[in-house]
Amino acid sequence: MQKMLVQQEIHDKLTTAFAPSALEVVDDSESHRGHAGYQEGGQSHFNVMIRADVFAEMSRVARHRAVHKALGADLVGRIHALALDIGA
Repeated sequence: MQKMLVQQEIHDKLTTAFAPSALEVVDDSESHRGHAGYQEGGQSHFNVMIRADVFAEMSRVARHRAVHKALGADLVGRIHALALDIGA
């Protein structure tokens, strides 16, 4: 059985939690080769752009907390770097 890519896990969890109008999850690991946290095969550094109505009434900190909660501690623990662009 093939293990799901972290990129797909992020996408699926955020889609389920927020029903976003726009979502882009980019594995940016290769651009961090030779830096801290880089692991062969990628799946360690991600850029996420998400837009969902639920974020409209939230502060920036609350948005980040909501995304981290939706991803869960296990998944967040496997990611070295997660850049978030969150909006309504």
